[in-house]
Amino acid sequence: MSQLMSGAKILLECLAREGVDTIFGYPGGVTLPLYDAMYDNPIRHILVRHEQNAAFAAQGYSRSTGKVGVCCATSGPGATNLVTGLVDAMMDSIPVVALTGQVTAKLIGSDAFQEADTFGITRSATKHNYLVKNVNELPQVIHEAFYIAASGRPGPVLVDITKDVFQGNAHYTPVTSIHLPGYKVYTEGHTGQIRRAAQMMLEAERPMIYAGGGIVLSNASAELRELVELVDAPTVCTLMGLGTLGSEHPNFISMPGMHGSYAANMGMYGTDLIIALGVRFDDRVTGRLNAFAPHARIIHVDIDPAEISKIRNADLPIVGDLKRVLPKINAVLKELLPEVGERPGLKAWWKQVREWKAEHPLRYDTADDVIKPQHLMREIDRLTKGDAIVCSDVGQHQMWAAQLIRFNEPRLWINSGGLGSMGFGLPSALGAQVANPNQLVIAICGDGGFQMSIPELATLFNFGLPVKVIVMNNGYLGMVRQWQELFYANRLSQVTLDGFPDPVQLAGAYGFKGRTVERPSELAEALATAFADPGPYLLNVKVAPTENVFPMVPAGGAINEMVLTPPQPAELRK
Repeated sequence: MSQLMSGAKILLECLAREGVDTIFGYPGGVTLPLYDAMYDNPIRHILVRHEQNAAFAAQGYSRSTGKVGVCCATSGPGATNLVTGLVDAMMDSIPVVALTGQVTAKLIGSDAFQEADTFGITRSATKHNYLVKNVNELPQVIHEAFYIAASGRPGPVLVDITKDVFQGNAHYTPVTSIHLPGYKVYTEGHTGQIRRAAQMMLEAERPMIYAGGGIVLSNASAELRELVELVDAPTVCTLMGLGTLGSEHPNFISMPGMHGSYAANMGMYGTDLIIALGVRFDDRVTGRLNAFAPHARIIHVDIDPAEISKIRNADLPIVGDLKRVLPKINAVLKELLPEVGERPGLKAWWKQVREWKAEHPLRYDTADDVIKPQHLMREIDRLTKGDAIVCSDVGQHQMWAAQLIRFNEPRLWINSGGLGSMGFGLPSALGAQVANPNQLVIAICGDGGFQMSIPELATLFNFGLPVKVIVMNNGYLGMVRQWQELFYANRLSQVTLDGFPDPVQLAGAYGFKGRTVERPSELAEALATAFADPGPYLLNVKVAPTENVFPMVPAGGAINEMVLTPPQPAELRK
């Protein structure tokens, strides 16, 4: 039976039916009717200090749980402030629904106060977007938005709602079905292709499994692990895929690509079969494309047909959901394995991969007088044992964390991969902590990215969110400085960060504890103290200022052309 309700209450009813329990947002004039309706609604609202951070927090919520994250902003600048977070979600395929207010329908196009063409601005920033000008259309649109955000290849969907829709009344009837004729999702995979894929995997002498964020998004980690063990292939996980195969698994090699390990990159170069699962052959993985995996055939499994053969031609493409396709491949492998005899090629391949791992492990020189960034990551790893949720900002610390911190499960490593948005670490940790109140959540930030999101320290305190904010403070925009040193004759231009606030006073001003640590001998105790504190904690770790991330594949280089140790700048300009 239908009920007469305001548009604002209809919206909240639709959110409740979608299982939404949290909204990250910031109110404004146009969204006042919605916020008035929230006053009596059980859905929790987390008031952030900047709309961009609402989108990042919604991502942290989504990435750590698999649920759709929800953020909300008012018209004009509120909506435009969401854009970076939406593009970030789009690049990393994160399901987010963004709700924005718009001026009343009759004022659209009149340059009204706080009017912006949010629909037009976000067309390329979202998987899909809507402008709702009729209150009767609102329920169908909201449920479609959640379906589109979460299905197929996930992504952000924006719903722009005029103020008169929020204020208007309509008879609300629950939506019971979604029918989108132009929106096709292929989940099952082609039976013949699946069988051929299994055969190719067992025929290969030097197979390599290349697992990405698609495994996380489809919740197919267990199925991946079974495949890895059936094929017995060395496995690399991308920056977005870390944790899909536990770091302690004997087949896990490491992360490949620009800052991947020697063994991972040499393996990708030398393989005769790449089993690509939920990956997009990103340029940061492939390096110079015409030199990437020159001897390999490619099996590519992905739910998005647009990704198949977009970068590297797939010899055997399978379009489907990894959660549904991998069990089918595994079933065929089990059927075929008894017929497969000795695999001497595979044995020799493993011998080679292990030699590469032993020849150039991820290592660093310790120091007694200064904390090395790698030492910081190793201590975080030692204390968390692969079980904490670690949210990273963007830069050198992100790469060191990816290299050196273990993740036993998926959804523990949260970072901005495709867009590389500085300022992501703290608000994404905020969202992850809201979603996982009883789990240790760590935000690892550089001193640059941290200062882009400092105001969210207030949000941590206001909502009692015990996020541990670890600032790797080297006094520079570290990754930019590294490139200027190596490729621009050390002409350091606008990368020095002076005037970092005192963490004791800064954290204290927001109502919790802070500390600076500078000596290696103090680091372990300082981290342990921070992690044990029941509230939020700000730990400023002063590290060696000019340490660089290695291995490194220079821009335009092939992945087997890694720089393993600090070179002379002239070497990289040859």
